[in-house]
Amino acid sequence: MAKLDSKIPSGPLADKWRNHKASIKLVNPANKRKYEVIVVGAGLAGSSAAATLAELGYKVKCFVFHDSPRRAHSIAAQGGINAAKNYQNDGDSVYRLFYDTIKGGDYRAREANVHRLAEVSVNIIDQCAAQGVPFAREYGGLLANRSFGGAQVSRTFYARGQTGQQLLLGAYSALSKMVGAGGVELHTQSEMLDLVLVDGHAKGIIVRNLVTGAITRHSADAVILATGGYGNVFNLATYARGSNATAIWRAYKRGACFGNPCYTQIHPTCIPVSGDYQSKLTLMSESLRNDGRIWVPKKKEDAKKNPADIPEQDRDYYLERIYPSFGNLAPRDVSSRAAMRMCDEGRGVGESGLGVYLDFADAIKRLGEAGVRERYGNLFDIYHEITNENAYKQPMRIYPAVHYTMGGLWVDYNLMSNIPGLFVLGEANFSDHGANRLGASALMQGLADGYFVIPYTVGDYLAGQKPNNKPSTDRAEFKQAEENVAGISQRLLSINGKEPVSHFHKRLGQIMWKNCGMARTKQSLETALKEIPALREEFWQNVKVPGSADTINQSLENAGRVADFLELGELMCLDALTREESCGGHFREEYQYPDGECKRDDEKFAHVAAWEYQGEGKAPLRNVEPLNYEFVKMSVRSYK
Repeated sequence: MAKLDSKIPSGPLADKWRNHKASIKLVNPANKRKYEVIVVGAGLAGSSAAATLAELGYKVKCFVFHDSPRRAHSIAAQGGINAAKNYQNDGDSVYRLFYDTIKGGDYRAREANVHRLAEVSVNIIDQCAAQGVPFAREYGGLLANRSFGGAQVSRTFYARGQTGQQLLLGAYSALSKMVGAGGVELHTQSEMLDLVLVDGHAKGIIVRNLVTGAITRHSADAVILATGGYGNVFNLATYARGSNATAIWRAYKRGACFGNPCYTQIHPTCIPVSGDYQSKLTLMSESLRNDGRIWVPKKKEDAKKNPADIPEQDRDYYLERIYPSFGNLAPRDVSSRAAMRMCDEGRGVGESGLGVYLDFADAIKRLGEAGVRERYGNLFDIYHEITNENAYKQPMRIYPAVHYTMGGLWVDYNLMSNIPGLFVLGEANFSDHGANRLGASALMQGLADGYFVIPYTVGDYLAGQKPNNKPSTDRAEFKQAEENVAGISQRLLSINGKEPVSHFHKRLGQIMWKNCGMARTKQSLETALKEIPALREEFWQNVKVPGSADTINQSLENAGRVADFLELGELMCLDALTREESCGGHFREEYQYPDGECKRDDEKFAHVAAWEYQGEGKAPLRNVEPLNYEFVKMSVRSYK
């Protein structure tokens, strides 16, 4: 059984991080040059971590499967990044951001981590503005803010609808500077396919070059995974098609515990599915809910009508009706389930009936079309590009879709997994969002982890390791890991079945969405736990992976990733089945109040479920980290 020591510092909540930084072990500047750190991933968390560690003097190797870090999925974030600066003088504070995040996660996050996130959020904005990130500004030049779901203050900094892209360019410039200075050795088009443990510590990785097919060994004194989320297990999601779980899944199979895999973020403002030919879904930023009003017809028979023909008195602005305190800015999980209920009642719009309206008519009357265009123009352009509809003239149609995963590898307060020397940052870990992430908090966590947390905490670990002592890649552990990677590739190539990889990915996604999506039941999860192993068995007998392993082969890349998804999907369903409550994005239909809201069970489930791999064909072990709330009272989560 894994030992889960959260290493939460003692003392008052507001003092924990400051005192921890003052007391952890340090590496002196001359010795930093003697340590090497591997960073896998080059999105916001990976780029910021690699750049900052190199600035401190560590030798860094950064691996990314893209041809450039600028293609990392962080670029897709649209609406903004939260920070408790209280620029609007509307009552915001570090504590309020901390509380909103804890409540938004339905009291299933670790208090100390969330408070630290709220604290360092203030520094992130200064860091990024100094890098030249073009945040929106008020007329007088001060940084502008807008609101996001789950908050009653304006704390979200933004760069129109391109916030992720602009922040990534800032982090990329910091990374490029250190690549140029020789502090970071950047390996693009390189995919991590295994983790190497030496004497129980993470000391290296096995990498496949996606252009040449060459498999190489890389050793280091510590390994950092910043590889994003696993939402593509559902196939149709708002993730980039290349986003995958392979790095963290291979680490799980080497002993890293997987925390809360069933916690999936459903985003309420996605463009609805239009057909089974689609390979991904497109998001409309949550920022649109600042000015757009969400509604469906009051009467079923009006659902197919042109929205312009439905008079005001026959429209149900259901979020404003059900959640008057937050209205259209109710949190994502709450808003998504409300949209699903409207469609289940037969009042959904669009050809499929799986859609609701996001209407800007009132905002255009108030601000003028030019005012709306200034705030959200590129988002309206994206909508027009995909639907060929003008959202200035008619309402957008939106429907919930998979957008983010709150689960990930278990980490302690130092962001180190239960494997010593293996650190996990950003969406790849489980730590900061509980059962539901509030909007504009993903960018905040990625940059907080990379710029402001890991530079301190990785030193605490390295101070206990001998300098200039990274293991040789000739060791048996590296040889065994390389053989494991090559064996998986050869096994996939030798099957020579009849169906392409996409066939199995699509079927897995349908099983997951139907049985472990926005709503789950004991029956649906048990069904999935029968269907997924059967599909996995069929995959290993009948998948067609053409080509060879010693050259560029995207079918082989995708086959390895889908093979991991077929295992991860089963773990997600098992986790959802054992968590007999509803909380945040985990909605078990058996556990709800009469009004359809989540019914938590704090007595039995106020804990992190951290699953430990036991070997192929064996049931994983469910470890538990209790969530002890010293400073916040767990209460019924209400936005009414």
